[in-house]
Amino acid sequence: QLQASGGGLVQPGGSLRLSCEISGLTRPYSAIGWFREGPGRQREGLACVSSADNSILYADSVKGRFSISRDFAKNTVFLQMTNLKAEDTALYFCATDHSGGRPCAQYHQRGQGTQVTVSR
Repeated sequence: QLQASGGGLVQPGGSLRLSCEISGLTRPYSAIGWFREGPGRQREGLACVSSADNSILYADSVKGRFSISRDFAKNTVFLQMTNLKAEDTALYFCATDHSGGRPCAQYHQRGQGTQVTVSR
């Protein structure tokens, strides 16, 4: 299970912190991260962590504004989002990748996600 929470309505320029609680995963994954999707937009990998070396990859659209982190003790992955823009409005979900390929390029198991709406 990949249970995301923390979404909501926020004004432009505001911040949100998303959480993804991980449980019951029996298959090793090569990467874990945050993606977003929504009407009229392509699904996009935003911030992903490689299991091999803990390297982090960010999409250009969020670089410098979003930050991914992990709490291993709590089995939780976070996405700190700052300076939010209207175009960040989307459904955000966490997902794991089992391909061993470039993080954020694909995923294999995902959660339902949490809605983020950026508006005045």
